[in-house]
Amino acid sequence: MKEERLQKILAEAGLCSRREAEKWIEAGCVSLNGKRVTQLGTKANPISDKIAVDGKRVKFITKKVYYLFHKPKNVMVTHFDPEDRPTIYDYLGNIKERVYPVGRLDFDSEGLILLTNDGNLTFELTHPKSKVPKTYEVKISGIPTPEILEKLEKGVRLDWGTTQPTKVKILKKTDKNCWLQISLTEGKNRQVRKMIEKFNFFVIRLRRTAMGPFKLGALKPGHYAKINY
Repeated sequence: MKEERLQKILAEAGLCSRREAEKWIEAGCVSLNGKRVTQLGTKANPISDKIAVDGKRVKFITKKVYYLFHKPKNVMVTHFDPEDRPTIYDYLGNIKERVYPVGRLDFDSEGLILLTNDGNLTFELTHPKSKVPKTYEVKISGIPTPEILEKLEKGVRLDWGTTQPTKVKILKKTDKNCWLQISLTEGKNRQVRKMIEKFNFFVIRLRRTAMGPFKLGALKPGHYAKINY
């Protein structure tokens, strides 16, 4: 088997995403054949080399698993929260495999989280160059005009730059608020909320319904389902 970068090996082992593996390497948590590694370009052979994280030898898996999880509102997408808030792992006790969330979802948002030990898929879905579409249903205060909808679609100037083109449509509305469907191919921190707030509306509820080929469907909050992929 040919040599590969350590961060890719760790991701394919189902330990974390490639980005997280890079942080582990830079922090000196990874060793190769007994020697600590801090260079991101380091390569290894996962079969013949001894790779360890925090002194524990990495075990390589062959079976990839995939779960869809409906994250409830006010739940953290992390293993541990220093403020002792609920995390997604409070709901995943019956999953036997070690799985990790693909991407993130804000504490006060809800909806689809993909959980897997497939590091390659995680990389493909989260790398900015992949431009994987993510779809949200957003309840907002007020009713945006056609002009505002057009501006949301073309791109909104935020503190970090202009958003990429999106797809926006009104799903339903009342006299005081409405539900929007927003599809975008980037995912900056709290991007959808900031786009809405740019036009003096505020988000009442935000739910992710799809990410690439994965869809939330009828899955209820706090529930998960194993899928084939």
